[in-house]
Amino acid sequence: MTALKDLGGRRPSYRERVADALRAALIAGELRPGEVHSAPGLAVRFGVSATPVREAMLDLAREGLVDTVPNKGFRVTAVSDRQLDEYTHVRSLIEIPTTVGLAATADPVAMEALRPVAEEIVTAAAAGDLIAYVEADQRFHLGLLALAGNAHLVEVVRDLRRRARLYGLTALVEQGRLRESAEEHLELLDALLARDAEAVREVMTRHLGHVRGLWAGA
Repeated sequence: MTALKDLGGRRPSYRERVADALRAALIAGELRPGEVHSAPGLAVRFGVSATPVREAMLDLAREGLVDTVPNKGFRVTAVSDRQLDEYTHVRSLIEIPTTVGLAATADPVAMEALRPVAEEIVTAAAAGDLIAYVEADQRFHLGLLALAGNAHLVEVVRDLRRRARLYGLTALVEQGRLRESAEEHLELLDALLARDAEAVREVMTRHLGHVRGLWAGA
């Protein structure tokens, strides 16, 4: 299992790190809608013990990402195309203008501190590690949004990202094209540091467009 690293402040618990890895597996399509998984089976798959997996899956059930199946485990819930379109639309309304605004307001040192995370995304893409890719991608974007100083906004986007499904990532890995998308994070960071608001808008619009385009899959 690739553990999700902290965004700052309180360190996430082991249970939270397991839950983050399971969410990433759901988003990337390694756990598909309709599949039923037991906690012991997932524990073996992720190389952890069954107890934190069971606790983490209960967290995911409360979020509506899985349903409990008595005596069997947890069934991955489906997300409709319409729901995904709506989630992406809301994200674009929040993330694009907020990120564009950072070009004028964010501390360059704080933005530059996100470069290692952007590089992690590229490394994960090159290695074909989708769970690490999704986790690092979330850390980068939520870390960036946090610079706007609105914690509620960050939580809203976090929830929307958890509901995403990016089943096209596997095909992009197989085609050797995921790294190209990953490098957009570095492009975005460079545009922010250059205080080029229009370039930031262009990169963010293109980048979010992948959610229902390149990354969506079938």
